[in-house]
Amino acid sequence: MLTGLEDITLATLALVVLAGFAAGWIDAVVGGGGLLQLPVLLMVPGITPVQALATNKLGSVFGTSTSAITYYRRVHPDLRTALPVAVVALVGSFGGAIVATLLPAEVIKPVIVLALIGVAVFTAVRPQLGRESGLRYSGRRHLAVALVIGLVIGFYDGVLGPGTGTFLVISLVAILGYNFLQGSAKAKIVNLFTNLGAILFFLPSGHILLGLGLILGVANMIGGYLGARMAIRRGSGFIRIVFLVVVFVLIVKLGFDLVVEWTP
Repeated sequence: MLTGLEDITLATLALVVLAGFAAGWIDAVVGGGGLLQLPVLLMVPGITPVQALATNKLGSVFGTSTSAITYYRRVHPDLRTALPVAVVALVGSFGGAIVATLLPAEVIKPVIVLALIGVAVFTAVRPQLGRESGLRYSGRRHLAVALVIGLVIGFYDGVLGPGTGTFLVISLVAILGYNFLQGSAKAKIVNLFTNLGAILFFLPSGHILLGLGLILGVANMIGGYLGARMAIRRGSGFIRIVFLVVVFVLIVKLGFDLVVEWTP
């Protein structure tokens, strides 16, 4: 089994650790840490895109588990919604991981960029969005809408990944009516399961570079703990600001990738 450390330089390894820490912090607050981790992993000598995606999932699961536990202990999100959504998202992520080995990312990126632009505009023009919780549905309807969100975003996480936590947060806030703090807390639990779903496919298939993924995971875990603590301490207003910044950066990064890919 390849570890990913065979030909890596010390400078590249240091960059991977730094990216893992920063990605863990970002993921814990609003998601989108894959924006940092995936490009850095692709700098590792000999790594393939699928190996980079798979190794990113292993690293991310350390950070999302740490931040999910931190949020649960301090914010106490309602698990009656979070856990069923997480299980459905795991199934979606497993299916998405299978598709990721067959479908070029270039097919999905334009749709994601347009969706992110819509999310940014929607959030920016509604300053009160996510400040207070006001659930729009109740009972079985609430759970049904939440399950659809989990399945769709779980599938996306398995196929591509970057921005999964961001899409989860805005869906829980804008569609279901949670505030940003509760939305982030539930998103971490769901995101943990989407990472696990992808790993269930990638690990037996041999795509994960184990040594590199574990190093990335430790850095991600430290960043995730610190990010969750800061988000809890600062509250929904702080999370909203970081959310808009991350969405903007995601739009720029994915948009730039599309321009490069489409330029002859």
